[in-house]
Amino acid sequence: MISQNKNIYSVSSLNRAAKSLLETGLGVIWLSGEISNLTIAVSGHWYFTLKDHSAQVRCAMFKGNNRRSGFTPKHGQQVLVRGKLSLYEARGDYQLIVESMSPEGDGLLKQQFEELKCELAAQGLFAPSNKKPLPQIIKRVGIITSSTGAALHDILSVLKRRDPRLQVIIYPSQVQGAGSAASVAAQIQLANARNECDLLIVGRGGGSLEDLWCFNEAVVAYAIFNSQLPIISAVGHEIDVTISDFVADLRAATPSAAAELVSQNKVFVETQLQTLLTRLKSAMSGRLQLKVHQQNLLKQKLLQHDPKHKLQQQSMQLDELSRRLLHGMSRILDEQTHKQQQLQNRLLQFSPEQTVNIALQKQQQLKTRLQTAMLSKLKQSESDLQSNIAQLNTVSPLATLARGYAIVKDKKGKVTTDAAALAVGDKINVRLHKGEIKAQVLES
Repeated sequence: MISQNKNIYSVSSLNRAAKSLLETGLGVIWLSGEISNLTIAVSGHWYFTLKDHSAQVRCAMFKGNNRRSGFTPKHGQQVLVRGKLSLYEARGDYQLIVESMSPEGDGLLKQQFEELKCELAAQGLFAPSNKKPLPQIIKRVGIITSSTGAALHDILSVLKRRDPRLQVIIYPSQVQGAGSAASVAAQIQLANARNECDLLIVGRGGGSLEDLWCFNEAVVAYAIFNSQLPIISAVGHEIDVTISDFVADLRAATPSAAAELVSQNKVFVETQLQTLLTRLKSAMSGRLQLKVHQQNLLKQKLLQHDPKHKLQQQSMQLDELSRRLLHGMSRILDEQTHKQQQLQNRLLQFSPEQTVNIALQKQQQLKTRLQTAMLSKLKQSESDLQSNIAQLNTVSPLATLARGYAIVKDKKGKVTTDAAALAVGDKINVRLHKGEIKAQVLES
């Protein structure tokens, strides 16, 4: 009688189920072993066996993955591989599908690298939100590397060529071998404690994975993450990637590239300087023109209050009064002459000789009186004019100077009226009626 049990598998379904269990049960695994029975197929796939002293397992590494390994394995070579277990259903053999392979020394380091990378990523050390921006203005750069390495020489050469103004502080550190990670971390902490730089460049030149390993250690990663100063990671060549590159605020492909990131082109700086110099000259020129304009305004105000200007005004007023006086006198004389002519005309209308003689006498008398009055009036007017002129001359500084007086001014140009205000040796200016002299006080 045939069993009706529904758990009966075909060979194919059994192998398929076993394959599924293998692929999902363990996931990605790392395996160390010795290469044996290596076959490189025409397709480019590798088929081989990994064994140790008591067991072996079949492995396959497809063309797309083995191209990234960077080497071709040899029979008997000890390697470290990463892959997933699977089952070749046609034969019922289980095998390891290898995704990556490396010689066992480097392979162990790569395994440690991946494990630490995953651990630090989970802690947020690689998060973009924790990255600090580089400062806009960089005046001083700190360099943490070997004091005798090529990386330091490359960085200094680039900085000297591109931006000689930048100040550099070197924090010498061991960057290879035992204790190098602790040395790098200690220098990062020292630079933060001193706080004398705008940013730090941490790195070294190229080398093997083992040479660069101190930059893949947790102590350096935490030191970079906890740094208050922005850090540029510049480790090895462009193809080299370290944990420090992921934690740092910025990664540079090489130490020289890091120097270019923090430096400004010298030609660009000189152009900026020339622009600022032009703006400064323009501002100074505008300021100077403003001061010259203000000075001209002050000169005009000074001229308005100049004593010479006031004397000229008074002289013009005197000339105007003299003109008006002469015009008045001439007008009076014309009026008197006109009246005299009218009287003569009236006398001519009466011609008797006596009347004429009497009239002539009266005329003569009137003429005499008129002339006397006119002369008296003229003299009085002349006397008044001379009196006015004398009064004007009395208050005129020029008349005072003409009488032998002088105007004394001290060295500041101030009029001095008291001898006590001058001291022996003081230099003075003396204004005379004609001319001006400079003198010195001999006695006081």
